[in-house]
Amino acid sequence: MSAISAPARAGDALAGAGRGVRRASPGARAAGWALLLMLLMLLPLAAYWSTAVSIEQIWARSETFAHGYLIVPISLWLAWQRRQRLRAMTPAPFWPALLPLAGCGMLWLLADLGEVQVIRQYAFVAMFPLTALAVLGWRMARVIAFPLLFLFLAVPVGDSLIEPLMAVTANFTVAALRLSGIPVLHEGNNFMLPSGGWSVVEACSGLRYLIASLTAGVLYAYMTYTRWWKRVLFVAVAALLPILANGLRAYMIVMLGHLSGMTLAVGVDHLLYGWLFFGIVILALFLVGARWRDGLPPALAPVSTPAPRRAPTARIAATAFGVLVALGVWPAYAGYLQRSGGTAPPIGLDSFPAKGPMTTAFTDWQPAWTTPAASLRRYYAQQSGQVGLSLLYYRHQTATSKLITSMNRLTPMVNSPWNLAGGAVRNETVAGRTLAVRESTLHRADGALLVWHWYRIDGRATTSDSVGKLLQIRQRVLGGSDDGAAVMLFAPLGEHPDGARAAMRAFLADNLGAIDATLARVRAQPGATR
Repeated sequence: MSAISAPARAGDALAGAGRGVRRASPGARAAGWALLLMLLMLLPLAAYWSTAVSIEQIWARSETFAHGYLIVPISLWLAWQRRQRLRAMTPAPFWPALLPLAGCGMLWLLADLGEVQVIRQYAFVAMFPLTALAVLGWRMARVIAFPLLFLFLAVPVGDSLIEPLMAVTANFTVAALRLSGIPVLHEGNNFMLPSGGWSVVEACSGLRYLIASLTAGVLYAYMTYTRWWKRVLFVAVAALLPILANGLRAYMIVMLGHLSGMTLAVGVDHLLYGWLFFGIVILALFLVGARWRDGLPPALAPVSTPAPRRAPTARIAATAFGVLVALGVWPAYAGYLQRSGGTAPPIGLDSFPAKGPMTTAFTDWQPAWTTPAASLRRYYAQQSGQVGLSLLYYRHQTATSKLITSMNRLTPMVNSPWNLAGGAVRNETVAGRTLAVRESTLHRADGALLVWHWYRIDGRATTSDSVGKLLQIRQRVLGGSDDGAAVMLFAPLGEHPDGARAAMRAFLADNLGAIDATLARVRAQPGATR
């Protein structure tokens, strides 16, 4: 008799099936559903393994996102804390969740076609809570909603905030120094004091502090408060405080260096001071926030365990199959597109027929972009002035060869002799048409450059990263290639930018048609379709 009862309990824990079989304990039932959920959670992980690996690779190479290694263990721990409530429940599959789950798969596919990594990663992470909702139903998914949603903080996002945060830090520091009575010569992210020069670099942007504070703040707010307005307010403070604290940190470090004759806080030690100050600020935030602590969140409060109900085995099996289909079709189609792609033929940008005499290089500036499939760089001497042309052509794009990415910059983030002093989008009238260009000013000790650049994708010119990505996606969806190019013009900058603008405008009047024709010819080469 006992030899039959043990398997019967396990079967009842997973399905509640079998007439006359004694029901399993709540703990065994919870373990059975936990096992089922873990098996289903392996589906998005297996189907989108390359996306999961791309997330982990960013954690590994960037200290800014190293906190990602903690997110999954914390989520599992939070879910484990809710086991008492889960024991009292039985899965009730929610079929409508399959629709947004399939939508995430489609979004992943479009992001994959357009090489939009952050959207691809967010779509992947969104599949986990939607899978749980589809299989377990609203009641059980609601109990573990926060652990599942907390997974979104594992996505390494925020690179686009680095330059704005650097500008905020530089402006805050300069303003504070001037209020302190210290004269400051300010240009871009660089500033000069009587005691020496300072530069706000990527490590000084405060992005690490912001991400760490936001992650800790979200977790602390959920564990400490039950009222939503308290949670939202605390998270908002946790997001704004590190920006202010980073400005104060930079100001104090510069003051230490200035008052010590540039002997303190001018090397690695200023990073240590920064983390120490940040730790004190966050500790103070948590101590102050604890004064308004609420009781335990509902999902953690003790509950009585009612009699368990039988699980709808057939519905669970059908929903699990639906999850498999909703998840599996998109990477399968992406693999089909990848296999049906052509090979990269020679591109041949060297045949560009420019008007005007070529000359020797007047600058050694190079854009810090990922490696293109082909490139062209020439210098021209015109009556209106010298102009440089750089064409960067991308085909069969990868993470290390991508036209539109936050990694592409006009100057390197570190150890660059050039300082990016400003930038804006301008509309120029060239050969009877309006052309939008992104204008940037580069300075260094021995001179300056004015740079115009734009993208050429699917036969259209744009300065917008977002529009460029949409053009790439449309091009791929319609069966075309992922080809695209960056067009850059640059000219020596004198006391006023009008001279450099006139030189580049004159060059485009003679050569814009040839540039577009060359890029169109390369794009139309046989075998370019991916």
